[in-house]
Amino acid sequence: MKFYLSSYEIGNDADKLKNLTPHKKIGYIPNARDFTGADPERTARRSKKDMNSLRGLGLEVEMLDLRNYFVKNESLKNKLDDLGAIFISGGNTFVLRQAMSLSGLDDFLKKNKDNNNFLYAGYSAAGCVLAPSLKGMDLVDPLDTPYGEQKEILWEGLGLVDFRFMPHFQSDHPESASVEKEIEYCKQNNIIYRTVRDGEVIIIS
Repeated sequence: MKFYLSSYEIGNDADKLKNLTPHKKIGYIPNARDFTGADPERTARRSKKDMNSLRGLGLEVEMLDLRNYFVKNESLKNKLDDLGAIFISGGNTFVLRQAMSLSGLDDFLKKNKDNNNFLYAGYSAAGCVLAPSLKGMDLVDPLDTPYGEQKEILWEGLGLVDFRFMPHFQSDHPESASVEKEIEYCKQNNIIYRTVRDGEVIIIS
């Protein structure tokens, strides 16, 4: 699997994102923004902005709301096989992890970790959820369980990378100060981490 992990929005390597997308089609996943109390209008504006940015690269973009697949996991697998790429918005890492579990996206990604023809892209929470563990991320993201089907916090990350993704590092972002606290947690617990400033991107291909 190839990875395009941005700190915020598409980041400064948009041309590389386009080139990494195998079929020039990509599914946009907004579910990190399903957190309790989210403003639907603000969420819609964010989704529209992200999707328009992807379309601006010449990509065919399809909304892929994981809530539509909570009881139809096989349908999601078929959709992902057809698309060959996903782009996940930022938001709450714990909420995103729950949505991945309920839809079966986590299992699909783990099974396809050696599939070099699939692209996993996104920003902020999209990179955070890839770590082996989510412990300590509650220093940045509030613990939240917005879905009726899943009321237990999932602390296990996807384990698709061996480091903790640290977005918004020393950036003009409201979470930057909290990220410093998480970095200190990683140092105290010998957790490998990589810091990314807004605009920067980590690409693994």
